[in-house]
Amino acid sequence: MEYIFYILIIILAVVIISIINEHKQKKLLIKQLKDEWGKYPENDYSSEKMESIKYYYLNHIDKYSDVDDITWNDLDMNEIYYRINNTQSSLGEEYLYALLRKPCFSKEELKERNYLIEFFQSQKKDRSQIQVILNKVGKLRKISAFEYINRLSQQEPSSNIPHYLMILGLIISIAILFVNSGIGLGLTVFSMALNIITYFKYKSNVENYITIISFQLRLLDSIEDLIKNSIPQLDRYTKHLATDIKTFKSYKRGSSILVARNVSGNIFDALVDYYRMSTHHDIIKYNSMLSFFKNNKETMNRIFETVGFIDSMIAIASYRDSLDYYSLPELSMNKQHPKLSVKEVFHPLINNPVPNSITEDRSTLLTGSNASGKSTFIKSLAINAILSQTIYTSLSREYRANYFVIYSSMALKDNILRNESYFIVEIKSLKRIMDKTRGEYPMLCFVDEVLRGTNTLERIAASSRILASLSKLNTLTFAATHDIELTYILEKYYSNYHFRERIDNNNVLFDYKLYKGRAMTKNAIKLLNLLGYSKDIIKDAENAVEQYMKTGEWSTI
Repeated sequence: MEYIFYILIIILAVVIISIINEHKQKKLLIKQLKDEWGKYPENDYSSEKMESIKYYYLNHIDKYSDVDDITWNDLDMNEIYYRINNTQSSLGEEYLYALLRKPCFSKEELKERNYLIEFFQSQKKDRSQIQVILNKVGKLRKISAFEYINRLSQQEPSSNIPHYLMILGLIISIAILFVNSGIGLGLTVFSMALNIITYFKYKSNVENYITIISFQLRLLDSIEDLIKNSIPQLDRYTKHLATDIKTFKSYKRGSSILVARNVSGNIFDALVDYYRMSTHHDIIKYNSMLSFFKNNKETMNRIFETVGFIDSMIAIASYRDSLDYYSLPELSMNKQHPKLSVKEVFHPLINNPVPNSITEDRSTLLTGSNASGKSTFIKSLAINAILSQTIYTSLSREYRANYFVIYSSMALKDNILRNESYFIVEIKSLKRIMDKTRGEYPMLCFVDEVLRGTNTLERIAASSRILASLSKLNTLTFAATHDIELTYILEKYYSNYHFRERIDNNNVLFDYKLYKGRAMTKNAIKLLNLLGYSKDIIKDAENAVEQYMKTGEWSTI
C-alpha cells in the first residue's frame, strides 16, 4: 500500500507542477504576443513548409481572377506574405496565403474584413485573448491542416485486436509481479519493450493522421474557449461555430489521449507519451474515431475556414499597425473605363521608400535609366492593387480604382528544363495576359521591358503593337521601357511618365520621383566615363549616337 501512496504523491506533484508551468507559459505568451504586435514576424519558411501553406489555395484556384504564379513571383509576394503572417495557427497561415492570392470583387466582403481588422486593432484585450486561444491550436510543422483533413477522409480504420492483445499481455505481466516478483518483472519489461517497439511500427503508418486529429481536438477545445469569451463583434462567427462543434460532441468523448495538453510540451505530456507507447491507446482511439470523421468532413472543413479567417484578420491588423501610414481603398464597381489614382504610394519591402503619386485613366509608359525607380514604381502599384482587394489596405495616402484582375510580366527567366529561351518565355507570358483581357472585370497589367529578349528592330515593332492592342481592350497597362521610340509610336494610346537622375561630382544621384512626360536624358555613356573607360571609347560612342540621331543609320566601325 505504501507504494501506491507514494505513486499518488508523485502523480499529484506532477499535476501541480504542470499547472504552474502552464500558467507561467501563458503569461510569457501574452507578453510575447504584445511584443510581436505590429512587428515583422520571425518565422521559418522552408520549401517544405511553403508547400504545406499553399495547399488550401491550390484547391480553390480561380484561373481568371486569382493572382497567378508569374505575377506572384514578379512582385515577391512571398516576402509580403511573410511580413503579414502574424497568425497563431496553421489554419490562419494557410487561409491568409489563399486570401492574398484571391482578389475580392465584393464591397460587402471587403467591408466585413475591414470591420474585423479594425476591431482587432482597437480592442487589445479581446484580441490578446483570441490569440492565446488560437496559439493553443498551434502550427503543424510539415503538413497542411487542410490537406490532411482530406487525406484522413480517405483512410480506412484497421483492426484493434492486436493492440488489445498487447494490453492484455502487459496486464498479465503486472499481475504476475504480485505472485512472483522476479518472473513478473522480467515479463513486464519484455511486454513493455514489445509494446513500445510495435507501437512505433503502427504509429509510423498513421502518425500524420493522428497529428491532424489531435490538431482538430485542440481546435474544438479552443472554439469552446472562444465561445465562452462571448465577444459580441464575433457573434456572427461564434454562433456558426457553436452549431458546428455540437456535431463533434461524441467525437471528442474519450479523445484526450490523442491531444497534447500544450503544444510546447510539459512533464505531464511526457508521462502520457510513455503511457501511449505502452498501451497503444491513441492508435486504438484513432481507429474508432476515423469512421465518425469521414461522415462529418465537410463540417470540420467549415470550422477550419472560419477559424482560419479570424486568425488571418488578426494578422492583417498587426500588419496595419506596422505601417507608417495606409489608407482604405475606394473601389469602383464600374466594369468599363478603368482608372487608377494613388497618392504617396510606397513599396512595402523597401526601407525608407520614396512615395509617388499618379492619376490615370489611360495606359502609361515609364521611361528612365536603369535603377532610377521604374520597376519599383510599377511593382508598388501592382502590390497595392492586390492588397487593396484582399486585405483592404493600401500602402498610400489615398487609393481609388476599379476592381481589377491583376497580371504582370516582369521578372522572367529562360526555362532550361523546357528548353525555352528567354524570348519564348516572354511571349508566352504576354500571351497569357492577352488571353485574359476579355473577362468580366477590367485588367490592371504591368510589363517591365517588353520583349527585351529579341533584337531592337523587331522588339520595337512587335512591342508597340502588343502594347497598343492591350490599350484598346478593357485594360489599364503600366509598362516600363528603355525604348524612347515607344513613347512616340504609342502617344495616342499611352501617357508618358519618367524617372530621372543627375551626375554630381562623379556620382550618379537618383531622386526616385515620378515626373510627367518622357525621359529626355541619356546617361549610359556618361556612366562609362565615371567608371574609367577609355576616352576613345567614350568619344566614339558619343559620335555614333550623334550620327544616328541625324541620319537614322548606324555607321560601321
